[in-house]
Amino acid sequence: METQELHRGRLIDHIQLVVRDLPASQAFYSAIFEVLKVPMGGTAEDYFWADELFVSTSKSAAAQGHLTGRHHLAFQAQDEAMVQACYKAALAHGGKDNGAPGERPYHPGYYAAFVLDPDGNNIEAVFHGKAQRSAPSVKITF
Repeated sequence: METQELHRGRLIDHIQLVVRDLPASQAFYSAIFEVLKVPMGGTAEDYFWADELFVSTSKSAAAQGHLTGRHHLAFQAQDEAMVQACYKAALAHGGKDNGAPGERPYHPGYYAAFVLDPDGNNIEAVFHGKAQRSAPSVKITF
């Protein structure tokens, strides 16, 4: 397989998951975000958010009374150890195994783990291997 060069901007502004059990989801996501070094952005009675992910109950105004379907979300990890730690934290906080940490055939160095969150969403932690980034992140100030 040949080496690929990827250019990524902000294709996704934010994603909303509407869940059945907000406390269970908050425990699950808080645990993996701690491992990924992503701070929680805020919480309220019917939602919480971190970075571009917004998670709410079906009673929140934004959800309009409907649960979301099954999604696959992949979170970037800084290295293979972070993928492994994320996987362990997810399993310890209500996640179900959907693919233990290991190298995947998607491209050389693709190391990932998969878990199902409390609502059956396929959550991935991925490290793309050694690479040079042009910047650690995109920073937007309002």
